[in-house]
Amino acid sequence: MNTHVRQDRQSPRGWKPYAVGAAVVAALLASTACRPAADDGAGTGGASGAPSTPSATGSATPGGAATTATPGDAPPATTGATPGSPAAPAALAACTVDDLAVSAVKEPAGGKENKHLLLTVQNSGDDTCLLHHYPHVRLGADARTTVPVIKDSDPDPGKPVSLAPGDEAHAALLVRGGARDEYEARSITLTLQGREPGSRAGGPIDVPMPAGPLYADDGQLVTYWTTASGLALDFITSR
Repeated sequence: MNTHVRQDRQSPRGWKPYAVGAAVVAALLASTACRPAADDGAGTGGASGAPSTPSATGSATPGGAATTATPGDAPPATTGATPGSPAAPAALAACTVDDLAVSAVKEPAGGKENKHLLLTVQNSGDDTCLLHHYPHVRLGADARTTVPVIKDSDPDPGKPVSLAPGDEAHAALLVRGGARDEYEARSITLTLQGREPGSRAGGPIDVPMPAGPLYADDGQLVTYWTTASGLALDFITSR
């Protein structure tokens, strides 16, 4: 009897370690099931298992790759002109004395006096240039001011005349508008304007004098530049 009792008391000590081990294994399995899958090298979380964060400068592409924009990068600036196309008017320089050949002729050619003149400039350079507004003209070295412009003679208000190599532009000049302070003008000078009204594109240009004396007075007038000589003359021949 005593032997049987001792065996019953030893039996719990025989299985207790196995019960504790099974409980630990169960706890470990439960902890593993709750943990995210280990990093297999394809992600960016590293061995610690931290979730990866997308780059702020990357953008996803259909193939899964990311394109990264470098800070400060910007598309190249455009000038509005493509290779082989004509330059935009804003990119062209104002015509200067070095670009032009200048002349003055009496209108009509068979007239008895030099009352109406046609000023002509021809682009003798290699590049297209712009004629802005109207010419500043002085008749005679003692002229007190430049010749006033006929304001409504601008054929295309606000736009310069684009002058390609070999092309011509014109401005008509009324030398005398009435019997007021008449004087003999022995020279004609012409100054080109820049983009801003009243500005100058170079110094004065000496215009060859037409044949015969040139009597001017305070009624002088000039037109805006135009490529149509007849249009310019219409504004002065009726005066």
